[in-house]
Amino acid sequence: MNSGPAGIETTFTELYGSAPEGVWAAPGRVNLIGEYTDFNDGFVMPLALPHTALAAVARRSDGELRLHSTDVPGGVVQLRVDELAPHRGHGWAAYPAGVVWALREAGHPVTGADIQVTSTVPTGAGLSSSAALEVVTALALNDLFELGLRPAELAVLGQRAENAFVGVPCGVMDQMASACCTDGHALYLDTRDLTQRQVPFDLASHGLQLLVVDTRVKHELGDGAYAERRAGCEEGARLLGIRTLRELPYEGLGAALDTLAASGADESVVRYVRHVVGDNHRVEQVIALLDAGEVRAAGPVLNEGHVSLRDDLRVSCPELDLVVATANAAGALGARMTGGGFGGSAIVLVEEADAEAIAKSVREAFTSAGYAAPGVFPAVPSAGARRLS
Repeated sequence: MNSGPAGIETTFTELYGSAPEGVWAAPGRVNLIGEYTDFNDGFVMPLALPHTALAAVARRSDGELRLHSTDVPGGVVQLRVDELAPHRGHGWAAYPAGVVWALREAGHPVTGADIQVTSTVPTGAGLSSSAALEVVTALALNDLFELGLRPAELAVLGQRAENAFVGVPCGVMDQMASACCTDGHALYLDTRDLTQRQVPFDLASHGLQLLVVDTRVKHELGDGAYAERRAGCEEGARLLGIRTLRELPYEGLGAALDTLAASGADESVVRYVRHVVGDNHRVEQVIALLDAGEVRAAGPVLNEGHVSLRDDLRVSCPELDLVVATANAAGALGARMTGGGFGGSAIVLVEEADAEAIAKSVREAFTSAGYAAPGVFPAVPSAGARRLS
């Protein structure tokens, strides 16, 4: 398969008969801390990965939208921009098509496009392959049609495409990370008002690495589990008389849980509230530690986050739990599942000198358990969406 800007330009030209007007890239992300908080107006802290979705794009003026991926079997998907409508399927093509729909719904004059995509973001690994595809499409069309939208606005349009067009009720973190992250930094994002701060995250200077362990267990967030947790969080806020769980301070969590129990709330609602408010607090803890240069001290906070995701939110799985337990037993500073759960990936904070030994321990544990070999690679904080050519 051709890869890189030159390769995708060649593929585009062979497929559509003329050269693209440019090539754009948008990264996947891994989330350091703050899970299931973004749709509760809370705090998150993602960083962009070196893995990207690339898109070669050319404008059309005839209302045709032609989409092709080198990563998915099948030919060109041909659609009419004025006939795009939510929940019509289209498989992988629903993500870029949804962005075209969202742009047009917002009044932007997108009159068609030829789009060729390829991606190195692992799919189903909880690393936001779908957001990368949405953001790279939005950025390319923003540039070509001279829409003048800022990165955060492109992210919100990508989220709308995934929520309303594809039908996954995700928060805005993934798209904001893909659109707004910068090289060498983690993104401290307040999802209530989208204020952000780029936090230096140069692990190498501290002699550290953040490993991503892809369990190869595919998750499907559209199967209702994600939506059920979102609904439970909204029910908890309603019972507490607040708009979102962001409004509940960590200091008031104990009393709020008592209130929920007394109101007859389902025990799952109580657990979800405990997790979300706790994870908002953990984001603030990690930010304070990074600002103080105490990166190693973030390890135990990652461990606490995993316990909460496993026991309160109940979105972990045996493979993720095995990564965390094995890595910690082998000397990691801390570890947790990351992303939506039910498979996907875990992150492990390690001393650089210990990285290979810990990765080896995890691989051996998977072999012993009869699981397929996991993918392990360092998370290098990388640049957000950008034009390449």
